[in-house]
Amino acid sequence: MNGSDEPAELARQMREKAQQLAEAAERATDPEERQRLEKKSRTIRDRSEQQSGMAAGDVYPQK
Repeated sequence: MNGSDEPAELARQMREKAQQLAEAAERATDPEERQRLEKKSRTIRDRSEQQSGMAAGDVYPQK
């Protein structure tokens, strides 16, 4: 993997982790655990979008 592929790969891994957390949240029976997993999933997904933007050369990632 070369240096230019690393940010894109990191963003992909983050999206996969966010998806796994979202699926775990759907299966969670405890409302607090579900909320915690959903929040963590959203946070990771937001970070992956920022990482993706930086990989694409976007100097000002959306917030």
